[in-house]
Amino acid sequence: MTHTHAEDLGKARTAADFAAVIALLDTDLNDAIARRHELQQAEDRAIFGDGDLAAARAALDDCNEAIALIEKTIDAVDKCRAAAAESEARADVAALGEETAAKAATLGQRWRTVHRLVEQLRQELFEADALSRAISTANGLFDAAGVADLKVNLTTIRRAAMAGARAAAPARLSRSAIQSDRLLLSFLSPGGALDPRPALGAAVEGVRSKFIPASERG
Repeated sequence: MTHTHAEDLGKARTAADFAAVIALLDTDLNDAIARRHELQQAEDRAIFGDGDLAAARAALDDCNEAIALIEKTIDAVDKCRAAAAESEARADVAALGEETAAKAATLGQRWRTVHRLVEQLRQELFEADALSRAISTANGLFDAAGVADLKVNLTTIRRAAMAGARAAAPARLSRSAIQSDRLLLSFLSPGGALDPRPALGAAVEGVRSKFIPASERG
């Protein structure tokens, strides 16, 4: 291991740091293996009188020792990398746990707000229904008194009041959230839960019924 590698290893803390050192050691190992091949060829030539055989074998032994040391070092560093990765995984899980706990607290606050708004909505609906029934009674009296021009169109009032801007739904919603959103929108939409249902055969907003009264038949 070179001085640079030893310095990098001393600074390594994360799994990525150890992996970078292993990559450098792999390069050294490949170079050493290539060097060993050259030394083996030099040894073969020395055996046949071309070169110093003792020197060639000493160099080959040194190279083999260097290769063994690099491989041992890689194995040790890889164990450090695995340990660091495991520690980082535990830290990630712990961080996720803290984040999830914070989200759970926020979720509780959101549900409490939903409860408060739903109860407020129910109260408003109760009061609106009482006013609507009172106006319906008055409309009946106006018809009986022959002053239909005094009647109030409850549907027109409600639809005008419900004509404001609506919140955009997010791209992803659970099935229960979609169903709940549809229910809430039914309170705002024409033809929804709060629209009075016309009597069978009655004209609706200027549309003539297909059921023609007997008095109008030819």
